[in-house]
Amino acid sequence: MALYLVQHGKSHGKDIDPEQGLTDEGKAEVARIADVARGYGVKVDAILHSTKKRARQTADIIAQALEPAGGIKEKSGLKPMDDVTALGGLIDSAPNVMLVGHLPFMSRLAAWLITGSIEPPVFAFQNGGIVCLKENPEVGGWMIAWSLMPRIG
Repeated sequence: MALYLVQHGKSHGKDIDPEQGLTDEGKAEVARIADVARGYGVKVDAILHSTKKRARQTADIIAQALEPAGGIKEKSGLKPMDDVTALGGLIDSAPNVMLVGHLPFMSRLAAWLITGSIEPPVFAFQNGGIVCLKENPEVGGWMIAWSLMPRIG
């Protein structure tokens, strides 16, 4: 089982778009990362995204490239300040699920799964990047297996 964590692509400020949809640059970066993931043969069974427009748009772009059998679905509990521990049952039961959401939620979720605490961060997320977590049977938790990010450095 793999768990893919995605911070939505770059989005407009509220002054430009009250719903904060993706910018053209954000759309292009998400599409590029999704194409790389497809090229590596990444398999995603389902994509769950927050209720916010920018997360839905990010999920749509990734789904076009990865074609998840279970499609994409809106999921409550993925907003920036939501409780990461509420997703425990979902994460333990779903194979190869991708969650598309926001900071600080994604950072806190990764930290909680890896260390058991939401702080300190264990990974520097980027807009439009994918972080793959896999279960670590040796210690009974999770570990970062790989990541694809729009920028390095």
